[in-house]
Amino acid sequence: MLPESKGQATAAVAAATPSTLVALLHGPDQPGLVARVAGWIFERGGNILHADQHRDTEAGIFFQRIEWEPANGDASADTSAFHRFAAGLGMQARVASSTHRTKVAVFVSKADHCFHDLILRSRAGDYTADFALVVSNHPDLGPMAAGYGLPFVHIPVTAATKAEAEARQIAVLRDAGIELVILARYMQVLSNDFLDGFGRPVINIHHSFLPAFAGGRPYHQAHSRGVKLIGATAHYATRDLDEGPIIQQDVARVTHRHAVEDLVRKGRDLEKTVLAQAVRWHLETRVLVYGNKTVVFD
Repeated sequence: MLPESKGQATAAVAAATPSTLVALLHGPDQPGLVARVAGWIFERGGNILHADQHRDTEAGIFFQRIEWEPANGDASADTSAFHRFAAGLGMQARVASSTHRTKVAVFVSKADHCFHDLILRSRAGDYTADFALVVSNHPDLGPMAAGYGLPFVHIPVTAATKAEAEARQIAVLRDAGIELVILARYMQVLSNDFLDGFGRPVINIHHSFLPAFAGGRPYHQAHSRGVKLIGATAHYATRDLDEGPIIQQDVARVTHRHAVEDLVRKGRDLEKTVLAQAVRWHLETRVLVYGNKTVVFD
């Protein structure tokens, strides 16, 4: 028998770990919210493991992330009851189980650095997720996906076929039960019809420190401006190109001695780490989207 991989071992440990619930909630600030949420969990026999909160003083909005062990492991009952409880406080809430394994699809084009990094992190057990599908507008990464044992779907996209291609993509995602799409340097702009039709989160990595240098060839734009910092931004894709809620960003220093190729090379390292962190936070239910911003609980 082959030795158990690290990813398999991690999955086995996760399967044996008691399920906890994680709630993200936000709404108008009011006295006693922390005590009332904690009291509700206590009254139901739950045990709070982690709690963090934030108040937007300008908008008067309260944000909280709280994780607890439900009594007798009855996660489903607590989930529905917590939504009712939060609504009674005038709060919006999202509740997730710590043992739920999100089904993920990765969209790629030709660049492979973010693709390899995500899959290898998944195989190492870094994510509570199942990477189930690779979709591309080019055939180049097909053999690499096959090497990882992942289904690869090649759907060419042109200006004339974009609507048809995106309809096929949505059908493929639905058939596979995909809950999250990661754009790992997928060099196509997703239409509003795609985002509405898929109806689930889409995380994109943009190779610049947004809002600077949005759109195409950002490293070339940065070099022509003589910047001293370059960056990468992971954000949720929305109807507005490169303007969705930002999850994570990072930067690296550059000088006049660096050519465009140097910026691209440095940028690739940033893109991998920024995207990996954003995906991890999303899967751990640490990202609360509010308007066009995010509150990320560490």
